[in-house]
Amino acid sequence: MLTVSGVVLAGGQSSRLGTDKSFVNVNGQPLIEHIIAKLARLSDDVIIVTNSPEKYDHLGAKLVGDIYPGKGSLGGIYSGLRAAANAHSLVVACDMPFLDLNLLRYMILLARGHDVVIPRVGGLPEPLHAIYSQSCLEPIDRLLARGGLKIIDFFSEVRVRYVEEDEVDIFDPHHLSFFNVNTPNDL
Repeated sequence: MLTVSGVVLAGGQSSRLGTDKSFVNVNGQPLIEHIIAKLARLSDDVIIVTNSPEKYDHLGAKLVGDIYPGKGSLGGIYSGLRAAANAHSLVVACDMPFLDLNLLRYMILLARGHDVVIPRVGGLPEPLHAIYSQSCLEPIDRLLARGGLKIIDFFSEVRVRYVEEDEVDIFDPHHLSFFNVNTPNDL
């Protein structure tokens, strides 16, 4: 299996939740710890992209700040890729409590020969549950320089492998991998 880095994007505002999503307790443990534990089963290089490193320094992951502050998830992906030790990085958001390891392993198996491996469910891509290669850095940099923030807007410049819904269903038929915590009711 391809060696990947694991990147957790932890730079959101959590405005709808009213508290830092990363530290919301799920089954007695902060959400970020669940995510790091899962990524650590897939990678020896786990990175948290955050502009508040003091909150995460006890977790044992590599901490990096946004190279492009205020540029949202796309800027976070760029920063994570720049810090990654491997050619491919599995990128997830900090608020996804139900990541499926078998689906993630399947995506890693598909990554060789592709720059992006991304699930597409209901016809929509899941860019915060995807694998990105170092080859994405230049296209992302150009997109950010133009003021673009939509992650999929650089896909025309790279080799993309969509993981279609029927493939996702084999591992995660209820698509819980893509559920994210946004409001107190989501808990």
